[in-house]
Amino acid sequence: MYDVVLLTLGSERDAPGGGCGSGGACCGGTDEAAPASREERCETPRVPVLTCADALTARGARVTTVTARSDAEIDEVLARLDAPPRPDGLTWPDSDPKTRLVVATASDAQLRAVLRRLVRRYAPPPSRRPADLAEHRTVPDLPPVGVLPLDPARAGGRHDLAAQLGLPRDPAAVADAVLDGTARRLDLLRNDAGSVTLDGALLGAADEAGRPLHWRGRVEVDDAVLSAGDDPILACAVGNAGGYASLDGLPLLAGPDPADGVLEVAVAVPVVTRSALGRRKVRFEVRRARGRAVAVVPRDERVPFLDDGVAGELSRKRSWWIEPGAWAVWTN
Repeated sequence: MYDVVLLTLGSERDAPGGGCGSGGACCGGTDEAAPASREERCETPRVPVLTCADALTARGARVTTVTARSDAEIDEVLARLDAPPRPDGLTWPDSDPKTRLVVATASDAQLRAVLRRLVRRYAPPPSRRPADLAEHRTVPDLPPVGVLPLDPARAGGRHDLAAQLGLPRDPAAVADAVLDGTARRLDLLRNDAGSVTLDGALLGAADEAGRPLHWRGRVEVDDAVLSAGDDPILACAVGNAGGYASLDGLPLLAGPDPADGVLEVAVAVPVVTRSALGRRKVRFEVRRARGRAVAVVPRDERVPFLDDGVAGELSRKRSWWIEPGAWAVWTN
């Protein structure tokens, strides 16, 4: 039977089972992709964790519950997923691990924080790229993780990745998936700031009255240029899954699939037309492209964005690229 680690994220100032503010591992506040991430509370109730632990124990699993309040403490848990030492000295995930990991998540940012540490642990330096790493990847197959949503009210919410993927939410069902389910492999977005994206990113913001603030920048997907930098952009969505498929009713991403091996990018720009009577009308044009990578070069000083629900500001070029099938979740 398996050893199972139930990992909950918190901050150093919180007791186990408490909430967390920005700046700790809980909300991904240490993520370089969001240096100005907003403060928020990520309540992590103990009941779902204890219920899942009891269900796992009843099935014969050896269960350890851990509350990590820093990246270092997350890394200590992830070390249990390591393969035996390799001749080349690289740290590598075990392809047949006897330890399985369940991440209790109050937000997608928490799950991303764990995946970011997995990537940092197992991604080899370019100078030491091994021959057994697939040509189209920079990381090996990451160990599957079980996802235990801690907030049932978020089911179906657009930022809830577990709901988008159709993952079980009941703690007992999560336990069954971890012990008897299958590993569903999913694409991962990496970026040149050293972070990862599971769902997607949305670049742009609105003023206090809710009116969109236009910004300018070059947006290029592989060889397709969606904006050369002269258009006033309402929003730019970089999608792996469908969390940012629409904005206030405006369809952005046409059909993002988190396992199709490509990312989808959409740019919404205002287009001014005039009626037969000469009246000025504004409609929004959405330009879309799919590809292996996207580069966004802001022309304005700072462009606000959300990346897996974590807020930040973009002040220089940022590139995202796809890692097909790099991570996986346990599902029934």
